Amino acid sequence: MQIRRFLTGAMLAFAAGVVAPPLLGAQIGVQRERNVPNVYAITNARIVPVSGPAIERGTVVIRNGVIAAVGASAQAPADARIIDGTGLTVYPGLIDANSSLGYPAAAATQAGAPAGRGGRGAPAQQGAPAGAPNSLRPIGLQPEIAAIDLVHPDADAFSGPHSAGITTALTVPSSGIFKGLSAVITLGGASTQAMIIKAPVAEHIGFTPLRSGGYPNSLLGVFSALRQTLLDAQHYGAEQAAYAKNPRGARRPEIDPSLEALQPVLARQIPVVMEASQAREIERALDLAKEFNLRVVIAGGEEADQVAARLKAENVPVLISLNFPRRPTASADADPEPLRVLRARVEAPKLASKLTAAGVRFAFEDGGLTTWSDFLANAGRTVENGLTSEQAVRALTAAPAEILGVSDRLGTIETGKIANLTVTRGDLFAGRVAHVFVDGNPVEIRAQAAGSTAGAMANGTWTVTVTMDEGDKPVTMALEQFGDQLRGTIQGALGNSQISNGSIGADGAFRFTASVTMGGSTEEAAFTGTIAGNVIRGTVGVVGHPQGTFAGQRPDAAGQGAGRRGRPPVQR
Repeated sequence: MQIRRFLTGAMLAFAAGVVAPPLLGAQIGVQRERNVPNVYAITNARIVPVSGPAIERGTVVIRNGVIAAVGASAQAPADARIIDGTGLTVYPGLIDANSSLGYPAAAATQAGAPAGRGGRGAPAQQGAPAGAPNSLRPIGLQPEIAAIDLVHPDADAFSGPHSAGITTALTVPSSGIFKGLSAVITLGGASTQAMIIKAPVAEHIGFTPLRSGGYPNSLLGVFSALRQTLLDAQHYGAEQAAYAKNPRGARRPEIDPSLEALQPVLARQIPVVMEASQAREIERALDLAKEFNLRVVIAGGEEADQVAARLKAENVPVLISLNFPRRPTASADADPEPLRVLRARVEAPKLASKLTAAGVRFAFEDGGLTTWSDFLANAGRTVENGLTSEQAVRALTAAPAEILGVSDRLGTIETGKIANLTVTRGDLFAGRVAHVFVDGNPVEIRAQAAGSTAGAMANGTWTVTVTMDEGDKPVTMALEQFGDQLRGTIQGALGNSQISNGSIGADGAFRFTASVTMGGSTEEAAFTGTIAGNVIRGTVGVVGHPQGTFAGQRPDAAGQGAGRRGRPPVQR
């Protein structure tokens, strides 16, 4: 036995002598690489910390993803990589306060697909991401859908936001009534875990009816379904609490993932973000929140100034959409735009200053933008319409951090906070984004996202005439294609709305739903049509109205190659 032990030890020692040195050398090399300090110093720059007055000439030091020092007297460490900030201005990394960034197409489908593809007792959808919820309720009415289960890093999708200086976003699926539990993420990182800053942040609710043929398929039905679900959640919580207090002799209550997910909402542990733009929608959202004692945040808020007194009194913040109504492409035979549409385009940039005057807290969100250059441009327009530059910067940095509960980590340039920074050449609203740091790492700002334009036939701005029983209605459709998914907005004589449940086939056949304003009321319209080159046409159905038609064109042929969000037109 001793001989065997000796021989074994000798063989191991021999093996160690022959093999270990090169392996050990490799391991030491890897360890040295890991130990290389991730240190940067931006020197001689103008710094806007937001938490205090601007520093006209100072240094920001980043070490291992955290702001290590900032100030006029801060010194660059010997091991830092130096970035000469002469002529540059450093801001806290911009925060998109409400988005759907980071969701793959499969996750968007899973989160917002019509009911009937995963109804009560149905198995999880084929192809759904690992960890996606398998609820007892129809898709679109699943509060338990969680961003933390569905988001993933996507350098191509993030390149547009990076070009607008955005480093952080609140993200949640873009469709559904109960959209799910959002997360604050950094727009970078090698994994989902590396992206997550806080989750869950809030439950999100939209008021767009389901257009799958199932209930609820009207605005009245949506509010009825919301109230019933919240009542069910209250009863479920009481039942679970009673059983936990005295389980002996009682039947164990069943677990419902949807109702379980609403318990923190009812307990006011997390807020609920309600997507509402028109004044009456905001009033209904506030009434619902009051009935169930919810902490509420309004997203969109196009007419929030009309209910500003109530928002102030109830301490309800607003996430203002920067997706302002756009002037349609000129057409010789186009009808004049209605006065209401013209007024909406003029009033949108004034909303922020009106809420400021009323004392209502607010932050900026992308609102479904399809052109990322509009993000800072439209924020700049709020400055031209009564907001100060400092207030606009705050609405992109400290204000969203406070509303979303991450101000201890983000929103200002202070020692110890996450090193998410936006560096511009010139003013934030008049210059250009020169550098972006995410988690202390510099991110390449690409003028054009990688990837082919093939399969993006819908991308661009379409000038369309919708013919209904009320006559011809000129509208502008800003469409964006992600594989077989279709997103965007519809603006004009039928009101302003994000499209939902959009899909498109390889043959150009597409469908989507959108809220439209007809006869002074808001209805849901189902658009079905085809795209051939720069021509779009099809039919539109609104409950209670005869079937209508629509037809139009994409005047800018270059729009066909617009690609993903933020991608400039292809030069031909």
